[in-house]
This record gives sequence, C-alpha cells and structure tokens, in this order.
Amino acid sequence: MNNLYDVDLDVLSDPMRAQFTKKLGKLGFFIAVGFTALSLALGAVTLMPFVLLFVGLGIFFGVLYSVPPFRLRKTAYKPIVNFTVGAVPVMIVAAFFNVFSINVITLILLIGVTTAINSLWEDLADFASDFHSGSRTIPVILGFRRGLLFTVIMGYLMIPLMVLVGLLFQLPLIYYAALATLASFISLRLIQKRRTLFKEDKADTKKLFKLGEVLAKDFVIIAIVFTLSLILSSLLKITPVF
Repeated sequence: MNNLYDVDLDVLSDPMRAQFTKKLGKLGFFIAVGFTALSLALGAVTLMPFVLLFVGLGIFFGVLYSVPPFRLRKTAYKPIVNFTVGAVPVMIVAAFFNVFSINVITLILLIGVTTAINSLWEDLADFASDFHSGSRTIPVILGFRRGLLFTVIMGYLMIPLMVLVGLLFQLPLIYYAALATLASFISLRLIQKRRTLFKEDKADTKKLFKLGEVLAKDFVIIAIVFTLSLILSSLLKITPVF
C-alpha cells in the first residue's frame, strides 16, 4: 500500500523500489487488496473479537499513513502512525493468548517507540525527496541538523524503557550486555563524528547528509541486534542452559 502511493517520492529516495512498483502496475493494487482481505479473514477465523479489532486497527492506520487524502506519511504525525506498526502486531499476539499484563503493555510500548524512532531515521534518509515534494516531516520542519539531533536524543531516551522491559521480564544478563554494547557503539560513532554533527557550517552539508545515512543504517543494525538479543534472552529464560 505504501509503495503504491509513494512511488513518486521513491524515484528520488529509492529508485529501485519505485521501478519495481511501476512494473507491477494495477497488479500492485490487487495485491494490496488481497493481503488486506486475507488479514481480516485470518483475524475473523480466530473467533476472537480483539484479534480482529487489532488487525482492523493496523489496516486502518496503514490507510491513514499512505492513502490520499490522509497521507500522514508526509506530516509530522508519521512517527505516531509508525508506532502502531510495531505495537499492533504485539497487541494481536497478546489478544490471541489473552495476556494483557503490565509487562506486555510495556513491551508493546517499547516496540512501538522503536518503530516510531525508526521512522525518524527513514525521514532523514528521505530528506531530499520529502523536502522537494512539500512533505512536512519532523526533519523538514526542524531542518536536517536539528532533526538529526532530535532523533539521536530520542534514541537515547529509549534506553530506560529497554532496561525496564528487562527488569519486568527478569531477562538474563546477556540482554543487558547487548544493550550496553549497542549504546557504546552508537556513542562512539557520535563522538567520532561530533564535528560534523555539531558544527554549524553550511559547507559541510554533504558530510552531514552522509552522517545521517550512516546513522540511519546503524540504527537498523541496532534494532536487529536488539531484537535478536531480546528473543535470545527470552529463550534462555524459558530454557536455561545451566
């Protein structure tokens, strides 16, 4: 759905994806409709009202995100909508198993915030196409440098929430070791690039854009490693090695 309505923006930010979407033509629309119907059907098959509700909620926010005239993807509300991208799947699983404890709610919040901040990194990577298309994403509103700093700060604010999830679920030390390693990794990267990040020099605009791309890729790596550490820690808790 997002690919269909963002094809003009993707020409600048992701030419290969734009070309693929154009090749699909009308078939892309039918694929989107087909998967939407399949999602609702699978939700209905469970005979669980909350599962179906949350599936519908995910589709609803997907429409708000991509489809005109809403297109919140081009506004400062994009991170809020992206929050649901991470939160809704966990909510569906929680509804399926009928578990809504404070632990699960905190996990929903963490995964949702992670995808929201990831959308800020995407906005930084798409800054040029968003700017020229008239989008009003947070980096466009704040300016690239301030948007980058804002995103970095938001990333650091996730750490207490990550620690809280570990405490609530009583995860093993490997979880905290991975978290400390990832925090150290990104901190060293910022220290290494501090001149580019904090120096107000228009001549360094290209370097700043490049730094934004590097940090965006770093955040993807961090998100993947953190998710794997969370899964591994959960498995070790269920089936201790020692």
